[in-house]
Amino acid sequence: MRLRPLLYFILMLAGAVLHCKAQLSFSGNTLPAVTETPDASSGLSMIYVLDRSQGVTASYTAASASVPVRWMKFSSLGGGYAEEVPSVRSGNVSSIILTADDMGYMIEEGTSRKCYWIVNYSNHRCVLGDLSIAPEQDCLSAALLFSGKADRIVYYTINGVPRTLSRGLLLEYTTLVFNADRNVYEQTIYTQDLEYLSNEIHVSSPLCQTDFLLTGDRFQITWGTGKTIASPTFEPIAVEAVTSAVQTSRSIDNEQKNNDGGAPATLGGSAPVEITFSAIVTDAAIYHEWQFSADPQFDLIDIRVNATETSRVFNEYGTVYARFVAGDASGHCDWISETYTVNIGESKLECPNAFSPGSSEGSNDEWKVSYKSIISFDCHIFNRWGVEVAHLTDPSQGWDGRHNGKLVKSGVFYYVIQAEGADGKHYKLSGDINIIHANYNKGYQQ
Repeated sequence: MRLRPLLYFILMLAGAVLHCKAQLSFSGNTLPAVTETPDASSGLSMIYVLDRSQGVTASYTAASASVPVRWMKFSSLGGGYAEEVPSVRSGNVSSIILTADDMGYMIEEGTSRKCYWIVNYSNHRCVLGDLSIAPEQDCLSAALLFSGKADRIVYYTINGVPRTLSRGLLLEYTTLVFNADRNVYEQTIYTQDLEYLSNEIHVSSPLCQTDFLLTGDRFQITWGTGKTIASPTFEPIAVEAVTSAVQTSRSIDNEQKNNDGGAPATLGGSAPVEITFSAIVTDAAIYHEWQFSADPQFDLIDIRVNATETSRVFNEYGTVYARFVAGDASGHCDWISETYTVNIGESKLECPNAFSPGSSEGSNDEWKVSYKSIISFDCHIFNRWGVEVAHLTDPSQGWDGRHNGKLVKSGVFYYVIQAEGADGKHYKLSGDINIIHANYNKGYQQ
């Protein structure tokens, strides 16, 4: 029965796709080949790593016994310098005997061509000797000394471009990572994949005491001969911290909280301002302090607090800069936080001249000054006969229009205020307070 032309084309295409996936097979080797699919830009279909390639037979299965197959090998010069290799054929299987060298192979099957690279691992055998801590360390990276052999394995693209075949050596150690949800540093196992090794290894400096473990390489692990070596215990010198500055909030309706210009202050505003400065440090941070200065460069430091947490009240007009500094026991590794800027605005004090207690509750029923950065306040309120009806000692306080528990009558009252601002300004204010719209009844004072 004849197949429809479209169905026939689909079946032929599927067969071609399946055949494109056909790769090399090997015989005469005691350990299985380790394969890796390289980047398509290499022009290679596959990379094979053989424990030993001397005398191993490499075979390629063609689509059919009638399709001609031709083998060629190429070195670091690339496929343009490929040389033909004698092969034997049995049906649709074509084979060659490998040499001991790392080599690229190009196989022509009819009009198609595939390229492979075969690594003779015996030329690059990994030997893990000892892993020790280098005598000299810096604050950013830890230096380890490696004795052994795990050199770079190079393969070449079809165009003769050298590339590295990673050994997949695994270096494992413990460091500290900040957990923002729990607000603590936690020990975390960190792993780093190494393509190959030289005599010295550099990694990000651990933030806690740890041993380094080196395992590899991936080829020996696949073949069941992998090994792990450990370093002596590493003592951390790198320092890190997480800092914060939290201002105590106040909800006072008659206080002007914005800095000059109307923009809300990140830190600061109307004095007095209380801010808690906190730091969470890593293990090597033996020395630490909060520094406060009027100089943003901290050339002159006004206050030092040898603690990870401190609370300060800012009562003076102007700008204060704060930062946290930490260091290891030797003083070799320092860590400096961002600079926190605290702006205390100039003082203001304004007094209303009227209010209406008892007229509409919650609306203009209390006399309060409007203020900013007032750090000392004393206010006396008198009736027209000079009798004191209220005494306020904090600018956030107000007078509800009562004297001896009863609302006073409508009329004129007088205030006398002495106050001081965070900017050193002294206030001596006096004026009238008009009480209006107060419903007179028997509960009011006469």
